[in-house]
Parts: sequence; structure tokens; C-alpha cells
Amino acid sequence: MSVSHYRIPPSALPHHRAPHSKDRQLWPTHVPSITEDISFRRHASAVSIPRLREAIHSLDCKMASLMSQRHDLEYRLEQAVRLQSPVHRLPSELLATIFITGVLEMGDDNPIMVPTLMLVCRYWAEIALDTPILWSKIAISPHDSLEKARRKLTRSKSSPLDITINFGPRVEYTNSVTEQVIHAMDMVRPALWRTRSFSLSVPNRPQAHAALSRCQEEVPLLESLTIQIYHSMQDDRYSSPILPLFKGQTPRLRSVSLTSFNFGWDLRLVSSLRVLKLGGYFNGFAPSSSTLIGILRQCPELEELALRNMSDVDSYPCYGVVPEDFETPTGKPIRLSKLTKVSFYCSGFAFTRQIMSQLTFPNLESLELCYLENITPILQLLYNQALTRLPMQHLRIESCLFNEPKFVNLLRRLTSLTKLELADVEDASTSLLKSLSSSQPWICPKLHTVTLDGCTSFDWDSLRSFVESRLPANSYPHFSDAQAFRSAQLASVSASSSASNASRQRQHRSLQHKSRSIAILGSNRLRSIDVTRCTQISKEMVQWLRMYVSDVRCEPAKGIWGGP
Repeated sequence: MSVSHYRIPPSALPHHRAPHSKDRQLWPTHVPSITEDISFRRHASAVSIPRLREAIHSLDCKMASLMSQRHDLEYRLEQAVRLQSPVHRLPSELLATIFITGVLEMGDDNPIMVPTLMLVCRYWAEIALDTPILWSKIAISPHDSLEKARRKLTRSKSSPLDITINFGPRVEYTNSVTEQVIHAMDMVRPALWRTRSFSLSVPNRPQAHAALSRCQEEVPLLESLTIQIYHSMQDDRYSSPILPLFKGQTPRLRSVSLTSFNFGWDLRLVSSLRVLKLGGYFNGFAPSSSTLIGILRQCPELEELALRNMSDVDSYPCYGVVPEDFETPTGKPIRLSKLTKVSFYCSGFAFTRQIMSQLTFPNLESLELCYLENITPILQLLYNQALTRLPMQHLRIESCLFNEPKFVNLLRRLTSLTKLELADVEDASTSLLKSLSSSQPWICPKLHTVTLDGCTSFDWDSLRSFVESRLPANSYPHFSDAQAFRSAQLASVSASSSASNASRQRQHRSLQHKSRSIAILGSNRLRSIDVTRCTQISKEMVQWLRMYVSDVRCEPAKGIWGGP
């Protein structure tokens, strides 16, 4: 049978009932066609895209606002946390005091400290700018510009100033240096009335005269004055004194350091001083002994005196002959009860002797005698002073001659001496070290630092005995004393001693140990010793010294070109 003639019976078809009247309302009266459905979807899509984009944009704005609020809250939280730090709870006045202490009163002149403080935060920068004393140190040099100094002058307001003009010893570009020095002086001249310390360092005298000729204002606050001319052998036409500096009005001046500058020895400039340093006076420009003694009479509160490089004062081979120009001044001796430090460096033997003969210094603690030929008469003056009172703690002698027994007699009187320096002194021989090793009685019992730089007249045995004599009794582990230690060293080389001799030696060393234990109580152990350029001291000897002295210096002698 063919498919076309096949009929489905009515009973097999599903039963369809007519919809209820209530359901007719739910049924759509018109079913859209496929074409109508597609057009409807396109219209709805075209209408919703702008709205969706607008909604997304609105959400983005809300998120940006929330992020801004978050950042603001985080900043406030950070500020609140910072405010809990103790340093931020300090008032501005106290923080400024801390800045002043850290920048100016710590002893380390660090020019980048203030800019570093200003970089911490705006609050610190404002405090630094409102603290004039932080800008009171003004330096002008090839590395410090005038513009920087001008800013400091403005920021320092009316606080006292410390002015430094330093162009070093270089003589190149003389014209440009002179111009810079003049510009610097013209800039600081209006502020001289509030200057507390003034320092000028220039290569030659014309530049110094060009600068100081502008110092004609009064300086009521000036306490320290330093003038240094590096090349003083030139330009003798500028050697005459200029007009009185600062009109001679320096009521608070207490420290003066002059190098190769001739100020006419005006007593108004060097009276009532506490520190006086003079140096570099050649070609007859050094002050006479009577002039210097007159200056010292005007300084009863003097604490430090230094005379350096006055080679034209005197240079005479006959030490007992004193020329007429250097006769010992007459008059009442000058008592300088506060003088604690004195230095004579190449200042002339006769000149130094006359100055020392007119001074009484009962509290002198430090003395330097360098390049003064034969200083035996000066040592005798010191010995006479030590008969009453001389609490000297530091003594340095360099390139001088002296009578060794008289020097030892002086050391016997210096019971407070802790540091003895001898450099290029041929009179420091073996007998001197033996005297320092004797305990009958102890010489310089508080001595703990010894320098023998370039001294080649003593031998190793005397140095070793000197070091051993200052050791406490228990400094030789496993041995009774220094003699036992040396005996053990010799025994390690040649062990040929008999048992009976060793027993007698031990008994003898035991007696020496008991006597040494009693005597050692009066001396200090050496802490430092310098045997630089001592050619008689070998490396093995230096190693031995390092066993019992904590600081041993032993740089070898060097030739002209720096070689050994």
C-alpha cells in the first residue's frame, strides 16, 4: 500500500478542547510572526545601549568618588599615626632647639645638615627657616658661592655670625681671587656689627690688605679673629700695617690667631686675650721680646700661647751669647695663673728664653719646644718653676739639644706627666730610659704615653727594661716576673742549665718578684709607645712590645721619594 493512501484514524489523534472563557483573556489574540519579533528586538536593543552606557558611567563616577574618599581617609589615618610619634608632639620651639644642638653644638661642622633637615617634611622646613641661628655660619670659598652666603645672611636675621672667607694657599688666578675676596667683604661688611668670629685666609698680602681695608666698622660682638696669609715672602710693599682694624673697638675679643699679618702690634687688638697665636713672621717683621712681653702683660687671663715660625728672630751658634737686641727685659714677672698650654715652634732660642724667663705659670699642663737648638737654659727655668708648682701633663721636645742629666732632674719634678714626646732628639739615650725605669723613686709615675720618633741613641735592652718596669706584677702568665720570662725565652734556645742552678734562679726571681710587687704600686702601665724611624728596633722587638703595650707605632723611616 502506498503512503499517500494511508489514513490516520480519528481515534489516534489527541483530544482538543476549546479554551475556557476565562482562559481566553490569557491567550494572545495575535501571535507575532518571526519578522515582527526580530524588528521588536532590534528596537529594544537600540533603546537600551545608551541607558546601559549611562549606568556604567554613573557607576564609574561613584567608584571614583569612593576611591577619592578612601585616599582622603588613608591620608588622615597616616597623619593621625604620625602625630602619635613623640617627635611630632614636640612644640616647634623645642624642635628648633634640638636642631640647633644637632647642627651647631655637636662639634662636627656639617654644611649639609640643615638642607637634610629641611627635606624631611614641610613642618621641619618651616621650623628650620624660622630659626635664624641655624644660618649663622657663613662660609665663602671656591666651593661656597656668594649667592649661598647671601641667602644665609638674609635667613640669619640679627643672630650673631661666624664668618669664614677661605681661598687657600693657591696663587693661581690671582686677579679672580682678589675680586672674589673683595666681593665677599663688600657683602659681609654690613653684618660686621653682629659678627662673633671672623676668619680670613688668602694666598698673599695684597689680597689680605684689600679685604681688611674694608673692616673699618666697630665689632662689639667679635670674640675670635683669625687672619692667615700663606705666602708672606712676597709683596714687601704691603708689609706696613694698615689702618686700625675695626677702629680699635673690639671689647669682647678673646682669641687672636695671626699668620704673617702685620697689624702694627696695636695693643687695642690684643689686650685681654685668652688665646694668642702668632706665626709666619719673616724678614724682620716679628715682634721684639719687649713688644710681646708688653702684650702678655695686657692679657692676665691668657690660657694658650703659641709662637710658630719666627726664624728671623735669632739664629746664633753660640748659645751663651745673647745679643743686645735680646737682652732679658727687666720688670716684675708676669703671672699667668690660667695659662695651661704653651707652644714654641721655631721661635728662636734667645727669644723663647726671654719670654719664658718673664712668665710664671703655676697651672701649665702642656708645653711644646720644637726647633730651638739648645734648650738646657729653658729646662732650668722649668725646673725652677717646678720647685713651687708645675702640674704639667704633656711635654713635647722636637729637634732640640739638651743636657740629659738636667732633663732627668726636671722629669723628677713632673710627677703629673702622662705624655712624653721626643722627636729627632739625639740626647734621648740609654741612660734616660734607665732613669725612667728606676723605682728609687719613680720618675713620672703617671706616664702612660711615650714617643721616641726618630730617636736612635738608645738601645733595645734599655727600652725593654723601661717597658717591663712599668708592668704590673701579674703581666707574665706562668712566670713570676720579667726576669723569669726572659730566662724562659733563653732556655727555649739553649736548654743546658742544670736543675740546681734553675732552683737557685727561681728562688732569686721570687725575691725579685716580691720587691717589684711593692715598687710597682707607684707607676702606671704604658698604654702607647711610638718607635717610628727608630732603625735599631727590629720587627721581632716590635712584636714583643705589642705583647705588653696596647698601642705600638713603628712606621719605618722613609726616603726623599717616599720609599723605605
